[in-house]
Amino acid sequence: MAKRVIYLVTALFVASCPLAYAQDAHQPKLTQADLKAITDARIGTLKAALQLTPEQQKNWPALEAAIRERAQTRDQRIAALAELRGKGGQIDPAELLQGHADALAKRSAAVKKLADAWQPLYRSLDADQKRRLRALAIRDVRELKDAFENEEDND
Repeated sequence: MAKRVIYLVTALFVASCPLAYAQDAHQPKLTQADLKAITDARIGTLKAALQLTPEQQKNWPALEAAIRERAQTRDQRIAALAELRGKGGQIDPAELLQGHADALAKRSAAVKKLADAWQPLYRSLDADQKRRLRALAIRDVRELKDAFENEEDND
């Protein structure tokens, strides 16, 4: 059960894919400040939903730092994708694969750090906090699914 919740939480903060922030001619471009504000709001929502005890608060800074690092890695990946799009047909396949491999390595490290930061906090949560965390994760997974469906509809 704990692994499932960790996977859901990971989906919440890790699988916030570029499609959720995809930008086309019909959508306004998000600035770095916009992306930071979105991350801040997500972190604030998570912390408010958990209602951490003073003892649990000790594990929060490591988790928040991992979430922010993961968001920064995601934002850099989105910027790199936008830059590739800007090149049009001038994409070197080998360069593209190298970039993809590098991005996957960075994502792997960030996900590992996030999972390591979540583990002690998750173990300390009571049943009510875990229930709220599941509800929040399910809501965000639904939003992610909707973003995918909307992107497919726009294609």
